[in-house]
Amino acid sequence: MRPATMCYLTNIHFDVDVATALPEILDDLDVRRPLVVTDPVLSDLGVVDRLGIAPACVYDAVETNPSAADATACLARYREADCDGCVSLGGGSSIDLAKCVALLVHHLPPLEQYAYIRGGREKIGSDRMVPHVAIPTTAGSGSEVGRAALVSFDSGNKLGIVSPAMLPHAAVCDPALTASMPPGLTAATGMDAVSHCVENFCARCDNAIADAIAIDGLQRAWRHIRGAVADGTDREHRREMMLAALAGGLTFQKGLGAVHSLSHPLGAVPGKRLHHGTLNAVFLPHVLRFNLEACPDRMDQMAARLGLPGRTALPDAMAALASDLGLPATLSAMGVTREDLNGLAARALADHCSPENPREVTEEGLAALYESAF
Repeated sequence: MRPATMCYLTNIHFDVDVATALPEILDDLDVRRPLVVTDPVLSDLGVVDRLGIAPACVYDAVETNPSAADATACLARYREADCDGCVSLGGGSSIDLAKCVALLVHHLPPLEQYAYIRGGREKIGSDRMVPHVAIPTTAGSGSEVGRAALVSFDSGNKLGIVSPAMLPHAAVCDPALTASMPPGLTAATGMDAVSHCVENFCARCDNAIADAIAIDGLQRAWRHIRGAVADGTDREHRREMMLAALAGGLTFQKGLGAVHSLSHPLGAVPGKRLHHGTLNAVFLPHVLRFNLEACPDRMDQMAARLGLPGRTALPDAMAALASDLGLPATLSAMGVTREDLNGLAARALADHCSPENPREVTEEGLAALYESAF
């Protein structure tokens, strides 16, 4: 294992109804004219009005898997309204899009030059990022404490823009804001958190602090995800799932693996807005089988925490969990065709998550994983 730089410096405000502190948080950051980046559903539900602020502008056109074009449109709204900071409200897509805007205000386009696999990390200056407060309304992506934004480009690539500078200046984690999530979205985002904790715990990098956080988050999600899906008004389940999502995000510092390498390029297939968390739920059992003997101690520890008889039970247990939650078991059930998979294995191999997978991946091996999940 290679040594890690252990960095947990994001300011996190966590509690039921803590979103009411947003005006004070913005004041501390000297933000007077924030742009609120959110999706049309939350906008229609009036959630923006519950934040207790008067935004300079609201950009509420966020869709699943934000694109470079979305970032350009959102940036234009920021500049038109003469904003001085961002507030993201929603899931990972809203938070990632706001991260891109916070970057582009004082960094020259095109956005793709800042992607990690394009050597973009060294081009991003923390002193040129505008303030960004992230408010997750789903318990899954962990993007509120993550140093990456995932963006789809016209080239067909979904790439990570990764830098400590991309971390939001504050995360406001209010479990009450997740209470209105429908069961299907609760399940999909919850499995996203599960996949983060599993992959971070198994990643090659040596980071004992991340390991402790990741396995704690996994255990919390395992105990509470079914309850959160069954009864979205239960505050304990919602609180524990938000903590699990937070754990998954905090441990991005260690690294992910093949589940995400496979999901990222598929999420960028033109004309299909495939939910990232659902893709992860489909891939997770297959990748666990693939990695089972590459990190047996880690697999045994996870099985023990989840009350399973041993590591060989993990893949089927994760598949059963997704089934219990009503999620699709295969890519074809999500509407993916074999034509959609053409050329994706090469892109998955190039993804920034592939190097940390505990078992070395190849283009052929990734193609086989796509086929097994189909």
